[in-house]
Amino acid sequence: MAEYNANADMEELLNHLENDAEDGPFAHDPSIESTQTPIWREAIWPTELARLHCHPVFWGYGVARGDGKQVLVIPGFIANDLIMLPMRQWMRRIGYKPQAANIHWNTNCPDKTAADLVRQIEVMHKKSGRKVILVGHSLGGMLAKAIIQRIPELIDRVVTVGSPFRDMVEAHPAVVGVWDYLKVGQGKLIARNLKASCGTGYCVCDFVKSMIAPDHVDVPQFAIYSRNDGVVGWQSCAEKNPDNNIEVNQASHMGLAFNIGSYKALAQRMAQEIN
Repeated sequence: MAEYNANADMEELLNHLENDAEDGPFAHDPSIESTQTPIWREAIWPTELARLHCHPVFWGYGVARGDGKQVLVIPGFIANDLIMLPMRQWMRRIGYKPQAANIHWNTNCPDKTAADLVRQIEVMHKKSGRKVILVGHSLGGMLAKAIIQRIPELIDRVVTVGSPFRDMVEAHPAVVGVWDYLKVGQGKLIARNLKASCGTGYCVCDFVKSMIAPDHVDVPQFAIYSRNDGVVGWQSCAEKNPDNNIEVNQASHMGLAFNIGSYKALAQRMAQEIN
């Protein structure tokens, strides 16, 4: 049996602590994995937006119609309600009552943002008496997943669009780096309430718990994703049940908010009969 070397163990521990002093104790997060996604593909999203405005689907033709349900549309990381305006306009045209999430820049503490959205949904439900559909792009979908852990009785269904909600988030190193930078240089308009552990597997908030170990809730959950996503790994954006997934070929990550295929998939899922 090898002899235990306490000095070697202590040296290893001191080296680890020294590295943490430089990088921070949450620098090596086991819940976030950097992956070399084809981020250059994100350059095509303006083309996807332009094509959408020229397609009959955007004007309400050839897709399933809604029945007046309320929809909360949640933007992604570093995005805002303005970016999701075309989607809300389209939803209104096909028979829904979409609402903005009142997010100016989605860079705040996600647990705090989820709590704010819960209060907004409670007001929406009180006014209409009907459950609310949640549609979230990227981080917005992760927030939707956190919300159904808190108020499942108020949610009709969730549709995530390019959202890495699985227990291991896979994202391009540039995106992970931006998140880390925001946590260091928080300001009044962006990155408010962020702490060093925010959004990491070390945080003990309800948002992180809902990502890593969600409880089962009786709310239908659907996912839309693209294998050509240039920001996050598509595998972390798919539901375990393949019947609840729709893949949109050739869409970029940003473009999933504007892609014609995304809108077709959204119309299908929002109008789908739930047994």
